[in-house]
Amino acid sequence: MGVELSGILDKKEIQFNLLYDKEIAIDAYNSLYQFLSIIRQPNGKPLQDSDGNTTSHLSGLFYRTINLIEKGIKPIYVFDGEPPSLKKETIKERRKNREESRKEWKKAIKEGKKEKAFKKATMSSKLTKEMVEESKDLLDHMGVPVVNAPSEGEAQAAHMVKKGDAWSVGSQDFDSLLFGSPYLIKNLTITGKRKLPNKDEYIKINLEEISLKENLERLGISREDLIDIAILIGTDYNEGIKGIGPKKALNIIKKHEDIFSVVENEEYEIEGLKEIRELFLSPKVTDEYKLKWGELNKSKIKQFLCNRRDFSEDRVKKASDRLDSGLDEIKSQSTLDSF
Repeated sequence: MGVELSGILDKKEIQFNLLYDKEIAIDAYNSLYQFLSIIRQPNGKPLQDSDGNTTSHLSGLFYRTINLIEKGIKPIYVFDGEPPSLKKETIKERRKNREESRKEWKKAIKEGKKEKAFKKATMSSKLTKEMVEESKDLLDHMGVPVVNAPSEGEAQAAHMVKKGDAWSVGSQDFDSLLFGSPYLIKNLTITGKRKLPNKDEYIKINLEEISLKENLERLGISREDLIDIAILIGTDYNEGIKGIGPKKALNIIKKHEDIFSVVENEEYEIEGLKEIRELFLSPKVTDEYKLKWGELNKSKIKQFLCNRRDFSEDRVKKASDRLDSGLDEIKSQSTLDSF
C-alpha cells in the first residue's frame, strides 16, 4: 500500500515515447497486485484456468509487458525478499482486510449488488508464493530480466536507479522516492479508463512522472524531511499520527528541525522511530544482480500459458510474435548484453 503523499507531490503527465530506450525497474509485487485487482470478470471473479487456478496476474504480466517492450521500454521486474520485521503488523492487517473484503464480496454477489461485488473483489486480491514463482518463470521464458531483492522491492529498485542501472522506478506507491529514487513513473502497467466511485463516469488513466529533486526543491525540504513527513502520516512500518495528512505533516516538519524535535515538542509517540527512519535511509539492498536479457522461448510460453493455463493459442502466438519484434527493436537500440 505504501505511504500517501499525493497531497504534496507534483506529478506531470507524460507520453510513452519519452520512456523510449529507458530501463524501468518495476516493483513486481505492486504490478502483480494491480493485475489481480483489475483483471476480473464483471462479478469480481478473477480469470481462472479449467482447474480453478487464478491467471489474472499472468495475463496482465504477459500482455502488458509486451506492450511496454513494443514501445521501446526496457522493463526490469524487481521482486520482494524478506520483509522487515517492522512490516509484519502491516502484513497481518492486510490479510485481515483481504479476508473481510472477500466475505463482503460473496455477500454482495448473493444480494445482486454487482458494483459493490466488483469493488470488494478487487480488495480481496491475494498474491501467493506459487503465483510469484510462476510469474518469474513466465518472465524467464519471455527473456525479461528479474531481480530478487533481499528485502523491500522498491528499495532495491531505487538503489538500481541511483546506481544508474535503471532510469526510474515503476510503481503505484510513493515509497521508492523515500528510498531515494530520482524518478517515479506511475500507471506504467495500467491501461485504459477507470470508473469513478458511485458514478457512471470514467477517467482516462495517464502515465505520470514524479521527480524527487524537483519536488524537494519546490517544497523547500530534504529527502530526510520527506521521510519524516511520511512517518507522521503513516507508513508500512507505523500507523502515523491520527488527524495528520500530507499538508499538515509538511507544515509540522517545516516548523521543527526534524521529526525527533516534533516528537519532543508535540508529545507524539512513534514506536521504533529511529529504526523506521533508518529503514528508508539505509535499506537492505544488494549489488548481486545481472541485467542481461535472456532468450525468448516461444515454445515454453505456449506450453506454460496454453497447455497448462488454458490461454488462447492464437492470441498467445500473436502476442509472442509481437514480443519477438519488440525485442528486435530493442536490439537495434543497443546490444542486449549491454542492457
